[in-house]
Amino acid sequence: MFSRLFSQSGLSLERLRALVEVGARGSIARAAENDPARQSLYSRQIKELEDFFQTGLVERQGRGIRLTAAGRELARISRFFLLGLSNFQRGRLAGGQTYRIGASATFLTAILVPALAHTRRAQAGIHFAVEPVAEEDIERRLHDLTLDFGVVSRSELSRPLQLSPLGSVPLNLWVPRGLAKSAGAAAAAFTSGRLPFAWPAAELPPARFELLQRQEPLLECATFLNARQALARGGLAAVLPDFLAPPEEAKHYFRLPPPAGIPDRLTFRLAWNPRLLRLNPHSVRQRDHFIQVLSRGLSPEERS
Repeated sequence: MFSRLFSQSGLSLERLRALVEVGARGSIARAAENDPARQSLYSRQIKELEDFFQTGLVERQGRGIRLTAAGRELARISRFFLLGLSNFQRGRLAGGQTYRIGASATFLTAILVPALAHTRRAQAGIHFAVEPVAEEDIERRLHDLTLDFGVVSRSELSRPLQLSPLGSVPLNLWVPRGLAKSAGAAAAAFTSGRLPFAWPAAELPPARFELLQRQEPLLECATFLNARQALARGGLAAVLPDFLAPPEEAKHYFRLPPPAGIPDRLTFRLAWNPRLLRLNPHSVRQRDHFIQVLSRGLSPEERS
């Protein structure tokens, strides 16, 4: 069945591992951690894979390289294969595993890390690794299996990725009282484009909102956390989720419904690739655990 695949030299686990690591890190230098000897080794191993498959796997991009379409597909196949071997080596035991979870910086800081810090898992050897990742990158990395789970606010992802709702939180427009005499005046100023505001572009992409095509924020920042910092200075309004409500709100801020075209709630969902569950049946238990603890973390009662 595999005689043609093994009829010539050039294919090995080490070479496939090199391709996977280069694809995950985005360059040979980063994958080799700037070690010249390892860079040379990785370059040679990828070249040997290109000769074996008779196709280009990497291409130049500026001063660096990136995987070609064929390279990305081979890296995906290889990662799936290597993960399966790794799981088999552990004897299909739940221990000794690290689950990688990606989420926005805001969700990671306000919900994910506190939830995991308070979790009580009696399973030896289970570890968690979290990192801030943009939603578009979460989707790609779930496909590539460089993330095990991700938290997104989208209602749909490309197949075969799957979603489970975690909960939703209200969104409100917060306006420092120094910018308007009343809540009505603040709302009117925003509607007319006279109210300066900060916008978390990485978490609420401007292209999704018609409002942002008509009104340009004074400050376009990355996250809700950044927008909250700007709000606290007193010179900018900001749309924030309920769990980032500023302290002493009644004294210093007007709390208004979000402007037309902005959703009044932000819904979060856990996302995963079902191939992960097939590779590692124990990840089903972890998925259910994440759904439970993160849903609790979004509950107003739990946050109070």
